[in-house]
Amino acid sequence: MPLSADQRKQYRALGHNLKPVVTIAGKGLSDSVRDELNRALDDHELIKVKLAITDRDLRKTVIQDLLAASGAELVQEIGKIALIFRAARQPKRKLSNISH
Repeated sequence: MPLSADQRKQYRALGHNLKPVVTIAGKGLSDSVRDELNRALDDHELIKVKLAITDRDLRKTVIQDLLAASGAELVQEIGKIALIFRAARQPKRKLSNISH
């Protein structure tokens, strides 16, 4: 279910103070990066991903690949940072960035 404009606005505000928890470099989406991405989304739901890739078009392609691989939605992309969201099946209230 796509995020509404109000949800995107709320998640952008929540994501402002977050630090990137996953970094994707030149090797792209390896199995270990996918595992870490899924673990971070299960725990936190709303995360920042740093893309240490200089080519803008390649960066956009990698973002689309990680969204497809994780089932997450892009909330915001600024420079080399992507803010993504995926609702957890069983939210962890103490770890979630959206549950207060």
